[in-house]
Amino acid sequence: MPAMHVRLGALAAALALAATFSTAASAQKKYDTGASDTEIKIGNIMPYSGPASAYGVIGKTEEAYFRKINAEGGINGRKINFISYDDAYSPPKTVEQARKLVESDEVLLIFQSLGTPSNSAIQKYMNSKKVPQLFVATGATKWNDSQNFPWTMGWQPNYQSEARIYAKYILQKMPNAKIAILYQNDDYGKDYLKGMKEALGAKAASMIVAEESYETSEPTIDSHIVTLKATGADVFFNITTPKFAAQAIKKNAEIGWHPTHFLNNVSVSIGSVMKPAGFEASQGIVSSNYYKDPTDPQWKDDPAMKAWNEFLDKYYPEANRTDSSVMYGYIVAQALVHVLKACGDDLTRANVMKQAASIKDFEPAGLLPGIKANTGPTDFAPLSQLQLMRFKGESWELFGDVLSGDVSG
Repeated sequence: MPAMHVRLGALAAALALAATFSTAASAQKKYDTGASDTEIKIGNIMPYSGPASAYGVIGKTEEAYFRKINAEGGINGRKINFISYDDAYSPPKTVEQARKLVESDEVLLIFQSLGTPSNSAIQKYMNSKKVPQLFVATGATKWNDSQNFPWTMGWQPNYQSEARIYAKYILQKMPNAKIAILYQNDDYGKDYLKGMKEALGAKAASMIVAEESYETSEPTIDSHIVTLKATGADVFFNITTPKFAAQAIKKNAEIGWHPTHFLNNVSVSIGSVMKPAGFEASQGIVSSNYYKDPTDPQWKDDPAMKAWNEFLDKYYPEANRTDSSVMYGYIVAQALVHVLKACGDDLTRANVMKQAASIKDFEPAGLLPGIKANTGPTDFAPLSQLQLMRFKGESWELFGDVLSGDVSG
C-alpha cells in the first residue's frame, strides 16, 4: 500500500511539473498586432496598375508562394494572411494603402512594398509607427540606414553599387567613352546617377556628355532618345523601369543609334522588356543580375529551377515564365519565410527586425552560385553582389566573376 502512495505522489509531482512547463511555454509566446497562435498578417503594396504595372507579377508570385507555405502547414503552425493592395505607383496612394494596412487591417508588418518614390513616401510613417517596412522592392541606397530608419530594410543589391560595377567596366574597357544617360526623375533614377558619377570620379565631367531625365507621367521617352543620339555618345546608360526601357531599346533601333547599351537590372525581364522591344533590337545590351534567369538554358537541369517550375505548375500556372520578376518574387518570399521561422513564438515587430538583421549566408533557391544574403545590426543590405551579363539571341549570357560594388569602396 505505501508503494501505491509513493507512485501517486510521483504522478502528482510529474503532473504539477508538466503544468508548470506548459505555462512557461505559453508564457514565452509573444505577439504584436497582426500575429496570433493561428495566423501572421502580412501587408503588401504593389503597382498592379499604372506606369510600373509590369511589376505586379511580383505580388502575385509572393501570394502564390505563401499559399504553398500555408498548404504545407504554415510557419511554426501559423498561416500567412497576405493582404496586397494596388497603389498604381503613385506615392499619395501608397500612403493611403500603408495607413489602411497598419491601422485598419492591423498587419504585423509591410513586406516588399514596391518602388523608390512609393517607399520614400511611407518610410517616416512606418518608422514612427514602429512597424517593419521589410525587404522593400527597390534598390535605393537609403534603405540601408539602420541608425535613422531602424524599421526599414532593403533586399536587392543597391542601385549605387550596381552603377559602380558598370562604371568600373566602362573605365576598364572603354576609358575614352562618351556616355549619355537617361534616368527617371526621382530618387531611384538619381541613385543610379550618383553611383555612376562617384565611380567615374574625376573623369565623370569629361566622360558624361549628356543627362536626360523623364517623368513617369510621360507617355513616351522617344524625344529624349533622339536628343541623346545627337550628342554622338558611344555609351548609353539606360536607367528606366520596364515600360520605358522597352521604348528606349525600340527607339534606338528605329533611329539607328548603336552605342554600348547598359540597362539597369530592374528592367532585364525578357517577358516584359526584351521581347516587347524586339530581340533583334536588344542584342548586345549589358546588364547584371544576382538570380537565375529562367530562360537561360544553362539552368535547365538545375534543382532550384526544377523546384521553381514545380511551384508555378501547382500554385501560379498562368505565370509568364520568361518574366524574371516571377523569379525575383519567389526568392524574396523565401527570405520572409526564413525570417518568420527564425522568430519562433516571439512574433513581435522588434523581433522580426532583429531576425531580419541576423541573416547569415542565406541562399534562397534561385540566387546565382556564390551569391548569399547577409545582414547585421548596422547592415540592412541583404544582397550586395552581382554578375554582369550580355543579351544574346533570346536570352542573357552571364560573363565574368561575381562582383561587389560596395558603396563604401
